[in-house]
Formats: sequence, C-alpha cells, structure tokens
Amino acid sequence: MAFAAEGVAAPLVGLHGRDYLSSADGSAAETAALLTLAAQLKSGDRRIDLGNRVLGLIFTKASTRTRVSFQVAMARLGGQTVDLNPTVTQLGRGEPLQDTARVLSRYCDALAIRTFAQQELVDYAHWASVPVINALTDLEHPCQALADFLTMLEVHGDLPGQTLAYIGDGNNVAHSLMLCGALLGVNVRIGCPEGFEPLSGVLEQARSLAQHGASIEICTDPVKAVAGAQAVYTDVWASMGQEDEQAEREAAFAAFCVDQALMDQAAKDAIVLHCLPAHRGEEISPDVMEGASSRIFDQAENRLHAQQALLAALMGGL
Repeated sequence: MAFAAEGVAAPLVGLHGRDYLSSADGSAAETAALLTLAAQLKSGDRRIDLGNRVLGLIFTKASTRTRVSFQVAMARLGGQTVDLNPTVTQLGRGEPLQDTARVLSRYCDALAIRTFAQQELVDYAHWASVPVINALTDLEHPCQALADFLTMLEVHGDLPGQTLAYIGDGNNVAHSLMLCGALLGVNVRIGCPEGFEPLSGVLEQARSLAQHGASIEICTDPVKAVAGAQAVYTDVWASMGQEDEQAEREAAFAAFCVDQALMDQAAKDAIVLHCLPAHRGEEISPDVMEGASSRIFDQAENRLHAQQALLAALMGGL
C-alpha cells in the first residue's frame, strides 16, 4: 500500500483546492498517499513549506486534540492559523453563513470547521472559494480516521487484509472508519448493541468503495467483532450533545467495554485505539488503556502528522 517517496506527490496533485468533508472525498490512491506523506513528515524524511498560508478554524464544538493539532500542523508547514471562535466574531450574532464563507475566503487559504450538522459544512464548502476541511461533525470525523489507519500502518505494515474492530456506538468516528478503511482495503467490523448501528446509507457507501476485497460488517456480539482483529478501537458511549442519554447508554453498552477479556479474543499482536477523551472504566478498562497493547497516544500524535499531509495536499504545497 505504500508509495515510493518520489511517487507520493503524483496521487495527491488532484487534491489541490478540493474540500475534504468526508473520508470518501479522497480516492483509494489519494488516501493511501496521504498516509505515506504523513509518515514521511513524521520521520523528517520530507519537509513542506506552505509559504505563510493561513488556515481559519471555525469550531462550534469543544476541542483539544483537533484544535491544537491543526495549529501545530500549520506552524510546522510554515503557515499560521486564525481562531474564528463564533462567540467573539459576527458568526455568533447571526451573520449569514454565505456571507461569512465568502469573506473568510478572501483572508484564509483554507477553513477547518468543527460543528454539529454535516449540512452546515456542506453549505460552507458551497459558498467558500478555498478548501473546507471537516474537523468533526455529527456525521463524520475523517481527519481522525487518517490518524487511526496511519497508526495501524506503523505497527502492522501494509493495510490491505488487516482487520479493525470498532466497539461502541455507530457514530461519526465509526462512519469515517468504515469509509476510510474500505478505501484502504481494511476489514472493518462495527460491534454495537441493537439500535446503535451506523447509518445504513454510510454502510452501503463503504461497501461500494471497498478495495482489495475488504469487508464492512456490523456485529451485535463484541466477541465476534474483535475475533482475530489487528486493532481494537473504542470511543465514548455518549458523544457531545448526547450527555442526557448517558445513563441509558451505559445500560445498553454494559457488555461492550474493551477490557482484557475482550482483547484476548483479538489477534495476539492486536493494538488498542481510542480517539479520546476516554472514560476509563466505561468503554475501556484502565489496564487495557495503559497496557502494552495501547497505541492510543501514538494515535493522538498522528492527528498532527495526518493533518499536515492533508493541509499540504489541499493547499498545493507538494
């Protein structure tokens, strides 16, 4: 799946100037090349200077890793970020989105938007004349998925044929894992209780994109989901905006904690992933999170490197 260093730029040229709203917005070759470029940037084998370009951040959802990783990524690429916090700009006073998008396009070279509704992101992309990046919506988290599969690539090598088991709610992270995994030839199993499955439309889309014979499956038995998997992944049971459902979800997901008993069903060299923040003792046991199989903090670091690669490709820095 890896490209030779001198050949990485070619598959990525077509991303210049495009939006990245979904994991499905890159082709299989483009997605694989992004991971190769990210690995080169991480190792220091490749340096890219974006020539003082500016990334605007519009975050209506709280963020630690996404905000900091985008800011540091731009700094390492020779660019800078502008924090367009809606509470201190006219965004928070009801300025029409179409006006905001067109004005910001005159100041910024790209916009990273973290919000609730995917449609808001689509609307920004329609009105903006610069690339718009999905920094998380209720539907998808594509930048997270790039970091996740970069982590698997680092540990286990070529991705086609590997299996990732995601245990938890069929949420935005699950959606992007299915789509991105399908493009990379990774088998993705979503283990979740009945009633908490990913959207059927996203499942169908992922299956239609699958490369190298990859399978995308939904399991209601977490043991079957993790059987033989190279990576076991989990996320909080109640995402932002679902806090009032916490008690109901705790009951529904009681059998879906990633603990050592569950990890024993995965491959012997399986790694543990979590997109953070984590609730130790709920979706993941403390010993598994801090154990030898955990690559959670490597995964968090890889947000920086994956986003560097994405920013370089979208802004034409190759």
